[in-house]
Amino acid sequence: MGFIEKTLGVVSPGWAAARAKNRLKLQAYDAALPSRTQKTRREGRSADTAVFAAGTSLREQGRWLDENHDLVIGLLDKLEDRVIGAHGIHVEPQPLDLEGNLHADFAGQLSALWAEWSIRPEVTGMFTRPEAERLLLRSALRDGEVFTQLIRGPVAGLQHSTSVPFSLEMLEADFVPMNLNSTAGQQVRQGIIVNAWGRPTGYKVYKNHPASLSGFSTDLKTIGADNMLHLAMRKRLHQLRGISLLHGVIPRLADIKDYEESERVAARISAALGFYIKRGDAASLDGEAEYSEPGNSRHYDIAPGMIYDDLKPGEDLGMVESNRPNVHLYEFRNGQMRAVAAGTRGSYSSIARDYNGTYSSQRQELVESFEGYNVLQQWFVGQHSRPVYRSWLAMALNNISIPPEVDRTSLYNALYLGPVMPWIDPVKEAAAWKAIVRGGAGTEAEWTRARGKSPQEVKRQRIRETEYNKEHGLVFDSDAANDKGATPDATNNEPDNTKSSKNDD
Repeated sequence: MGFIEKTLGVVSPGWAAARAKNRLKLQAYDAALPSRTQKTRREGRSADTAVFAAGTSLREQGRWLDENHDLVIGLLDKLEDRVIGAHGIHVEPQPLDLEGNLHADFAGQLSALWAEWSIRPEVTGMFTRPEAERLLLRSALRDGEVFTQLIRGPVAGLQHSTSVPFSLEMLEADFVPMNLNSTAGQQVRQGIIVNAWGRPTGYKVYKNHPASLSGFSTDLKTIGADNMLHLAMRKRLHQLRGISLLHGVIPRLADIKDYEESERVAARISAALGFYIKRGDAASLDGEAEYSEPGNSRHYDIAPGMIYDDLKPGEDLGMVESNRPNVHLYEFRNGQMRAVAAGTRGSYSSIARDYNGTYSSQRQELVESFEGYNVLQQWFVGQHSRPVYRSWLAMALNNISIPPEVDRTSLYNALYLGPVMPWIDPVKEAAAWKAIVRGGAGTEAEWTRARGKSPQEVKRQRIRETEYNKEHGLVFDSDAANDKGATPDATNNEPDNTKSSKNDD
């Protein structure tokens, strides 16, 4: 106990003991103590307060980088590829019959309706479902959040694009005002209406984009939480609005861009430099005045292999040497991109397009990075794909008849499949899957889904192929039934070595 604690102990022993205890706690954690070489920066604000202060700025910076920085464009493109893919999140309906088996016919009917709706699922009619999903994911990752209004049934001025009266209205984060807060009547926090438990019950939405060419409008409408999906990147508990995925790497990305631009400019300047003429002391110069008079400066057109022999007394010819481009730029840039990948759930190889390394090292990186992609994929499915499909199915069931043998409690069962981990070496990957299936540790359907295909569709195609081949007498290695080994006739035609040996005897 120090001098101050001893002095306080005379007046208030409890206070003195508490102060001494807190001093010991601070001494036990060096990271809590500021020093000359360590800056102790702390965050004591609530999640909503922190997002309110920085969310809009980070969103706008992320958009600028997505428009102007090649690394950010490539990063977001690759996340679209790995999380959504070219064909979007594949939804495979799984309605069951009363015996617990898949009702294939009804599942096929739902799949056909879903495929038709996926052609034009949103109100503008500009995007297919995979295109819309990629845009929604990109907006959510770059801006931190994106909103989707579910439009059900007849709506004035809107014509649904398919037979199912259900459409999506995709809204950028700007449509929900960040600075709208109120405690009078409805409790509104950052444009979201919440109840006493903090659960969103509605959203305040601008009727037009606040930065549209038609001019800013303050007209707001209220959309109930049942009709609105909020895909948000949340990093803390009790956080309503999302934060950009780039929030931790924006300074590094800006530094990389500035540094690369400086190196490019320096390399261009170095490439434009030629030679210089070095003069001696003043005593060796003849007619110094002629150099200083206007119009007497010497200019030369440099050409490959030229010989210059017009030096005056006391002059020397020198070449401008440059250390550009910087030989360490590649190594430094790659190190920075590894840090960017670590802060964005990406992989260095995909961002840098650097695929050097052995099969084992590439696969190790791919396996580790794909776990991050799977996290984002499940987040997207849970917050967007599943509620969209269930809302669509609720509307579709009004227009189709449900077979009596279908278990109605299983109507909303479905599998949600996104892009799978690509194969680095197809031969090794196929051999591994074959061993898993033959060993009973996996199924053919699991193998098919791992390739991003529908097991039912693959089976149907295989049945059609094998039946067609048998009908027309076609034999291929793809049908294992054709591989029957040596026939009995072939065995009988072989020479009998045993009889020959006996005759020789």
